[in-house]
Amino acid sequence: MKVILTEDVKSLGKKGDIVDVSDGYARNFLISRKKGLEATPANLNNLKLKNANDEKIAKQQLEEAKALAEKIGKAGVKLSIKAGEGGKTFGSISSKEIAEAAASQCGFELDKKKIVLKDPIKAEGVYKIPVKLHPQVTGELTVEVTIA
Repeated sequence: MKVILTEDVKSLGKKGDIVDVSDGYARNFLISRKKGLEATPANLNNLKLKNANDEKIAKQQLEEAKALAEKIGKAGVKLSIKAGEGGKTFGSISSKEIAEAAASQCGFELDKKKIVLKDPIKAEGVYKIPVKLHPQVTGELTVEVTIA
C-alpha cells in the first residue's frame, strides 16, 4: 500500500514522502496514529498543491531576505562607548545594542540572535558585522563605534 507520510518516521522516510509499506503496517500503525495518509488521487493532488505553495513561500522569503540584505549593506549604525583615561573602555557593545540601534537609526528590525558577533565589541573603530537573514543570505551591517 502506498502511504503519504504526514510526519517523519524513523527508518521509513520524512514528512511528505510517498512510501510503499504493507497493508497492515499502514492501517494499524501509520494511518491510525496519523503519521500517514493513504495515497489516493485526491491526497496526492493535495500534496502536490501543498509542495507548490511551500516552494512559492520559500522563494518569496528568499527574495525578501536578499532585499533586506541589500538595505543592511547600504546602512550604517553609530554607537558610542564610555572610556577611561588610558583609552580603556567600560563594558562592551553587544548584539542587543546593535539591534536596538539599527531599529532606531535605520528603521529596520533585526533579531539580536541573527547578528553574528564572535566577541563583544570593546574598542573604537568601524566593524563589519554579519547578519544571518536566511540560511542562504547573510548581510553585512557597518557599525561605527566612537568613544563618548
